[in-house]
Amino acid sequence: MTPRNPLVIASAVMLCAVVPALPASADEADEAYETSLAMQLSNPVAALISVPLQLNYDQDIGPADDGGRWLLNVQPVIPFSLNDDWNLISRTILPVVRQSDIFPDAGTQTGVGDVVQSIFFSPKAPTASGWIWGAGPVLLLPTGSDDLLSTEKWGAGPTAVVLKQSNGWTRGVLANHLWSFAGDDDRADVNATFLQPFLTYTTPTRWTFAVNTESSYDWENEQWSVPINANVSRLMRFGTQLVSLGGGVRYWLDSPESGPEGFGLRFTMTLLFPR
Repeated sequence: MTPRNPLVIASAVMLCAVVPALPASADEADEAYETSLAMQLSNPVAALISVPLQLNYDQDIGPADDGGRWLLNVQPVIPFSLNDDWNLISRTILPVVRQSDIFPDAGTQTGVGDVVQSIFFSPKAPTASGWIWGAGPVLLLPTGSDDLLSTEKWGAGPTAVVLKQSNGWTRGVLANHLWSFAGDDDRADVNATFLQPFLTYTTPTRWTFAVNTESSYDWENEQWSVPINANVSRLMRFGTQLVSLGGGVRYWLDSPESGPEGFGLRFTMTLLFPR
């Protein structure tokens, strides 16, 4: 993989950006407000416009364990107020991929993968016991630019999230299930469950420590993929722009026979646009 690889360049830029910005002057009210924004980033159905960029690197892919993959997930989150009681939250995942040698003679592919679009209907107020929740449909769109970057299937199913936030802690779980219903008949059907339990802690100085799994189960092939992710991030202000920057590691507890193994890397950058 040469230094001209745009994903490698992007990772270097994000690493450099993790160097703390010069703090802007702010009173205690501003600091408390920004701390609350940092906590909202741990809430998948927060009424906050944001654009997370998540760059992952995984290795030891393929039967010979000599493949590698850079995956940049562009994940815009846009909330809409439906009425006094309900929000609609749009969460999109657009993958940009560069992968090499994922199986013998596969070569290198660079392009976009399939979009996953989730829509959550979520009450504006937590329950009496403090729980926050949302539910709705999830769609799989075959937008992949290469046969090896796409399922070439249309899919749909349900998605839901439930969480609770208190004293800096956020704990919850997000889940969805996708079934394919159309697409290339020569490609394998999609029948997959995604489970993401998560736990984060946000400090008064806007540092967030997070651990989660992004487990998926392929019912067609009866295979689990289970990466454990540990990440540290901090909300900063660059001029008038609020940005959360972070990084961490991931470890594959389980994956298909030709899937990733061992340790990987993750870098994150989230642009916030509070109203």
